[in-house]
Amino acid sequence: MPAKVRSPADYDSQDEANTELLEKLKHLDRRAEAVESGNGICSRSSACWQSLKLKSALNHIGLLVSLSIYCGVGGLIFRHLERPAEVARLTQLKDVVKTQRERFMNTILNNTEVNNLNELLSFELAKYEAAVQQAAEGGLLIVADKDFPEPYERWSILQAVFFSSTVLTTIGYGNIVPVTTSGRVFCICFALIGIPFTLTVIADWGRLFASAVSVFGKHMPTKPKFTNFIGKTWFYAILAVGFLGVYLAAGAGLLLLWEDDWTFFDGFYFCFITMTTIGFGDLVPKKPNYMLLCTLYILIGLALTSTIIELVRRQYATSWAKLQELSGPMAETLRRLGETAGTGLDYTTLQKVLTVSMPKWNSNKKSEHNSDIAALEAITNAILKEVKEAQNSKPKVLQIVIYESSV
Repeated sequence: MPAKVRSPADYDSQDEANTELLEKLKHLDRRAEAVESGNGICSRSSACWQSLKLKSALNHIGLLVSLSIYCGVGGLIFRHLERPAEVARLTQLKDVVKTQRERFMNTILNNTEVNNLNELLSFELAKYEAAVQQAAEGGLLIVADKDFPEPYERWSILQAVFFSSTVLTTIGYGNIVPVTTSGRVFCICFALIGIPFTLTVIADWGRLFASAVSVFGKHMPTKPKFTNFIGKTWFYAILAVGFLGVYLAAGAGLLLLWEDDWTFFDGFYFCFITMTTIGFGDLVPKKPNYMLLCTLYILIGLALTSTIIELVRRQYATSWAKLQELSGPMAETLRRLGETAGTGLDYTTLQKVLTVSMPKWNSNKKSEHNSDIAALEAITNAILKEVKEAQNSKPKVLQIVIYESSV
């Protein structure tokens, strides 16, 4: 059977159909490749985001760990420089007390028949009392049966680390201080490097806590109604202050368990004086067993204090930005009104000043402030109306007082 011969028209239609089908297949391939590349981009971006979060967390932790190592090494160096001098000083005080005690006892036992016994006893007693007072102030317990012991080691490892932390945080209780020349020189160098480093770490963790407070406030299921009146930033600041109060109370409770002769108010007072870096030194923990915990508590507390400062700074920055936004055109309006107030202000000039200034003031506002704009326009029209009525009568010099709200 002879093959059917197709006409050129049949070839053209078939070629067009095949070409269209190939184009559709290529289009589908491109869409599939785009989806795969998009998924790859999303996965890569997610991985990048996770790596950035991990890097940020490591930066925060790394700063705190570095500060802790610096503080610990400084404490060990302080102990190495100051402990021998402390031991020599306590030994000398102990020898003086023992000597004066023996002389006083010998005076009583060997001079019973002397005519001026009272004067001699008073003289020796005064010398003994002065030695006892000096020894007590120097850190010795006045207990002769135990050979005038030292109640606690002032320059122990924990006490030295605690002292270095008070240097870095600029608290400076003053209960223990370096007395040797080498210790004081090292203290100067240690503080010059460590104080800026400590302030950097405290500010870094303060910003971290401030961001955490802001995120917590944004994800609260229900916010108090008064936040609409005071603003969210002030609400976060009040929340941080309340948390700081709870933190101080918790520290006071722990100190009440550790310090037998402290009351709850003593502990709260100590925590507040410490967190504000006042550091009078009238109340200082004396139990060396929890000095490292107390140091960590102080660092976290200073970071919380920095959080409050950061939140208040943000509120002031926001308020100042709003004040600049509102006060620019209005300040120009008041200046121009002041320039023309003493020369006879007419209605046309005032209308021109206010109507030209208002659109500049409101050009950057959102549509949700239309009600405020309408109210301002109504007030302006009322002012213009009063001025126009006043211009029809004498005198023509007017005094206009405009009160402006900053936020």
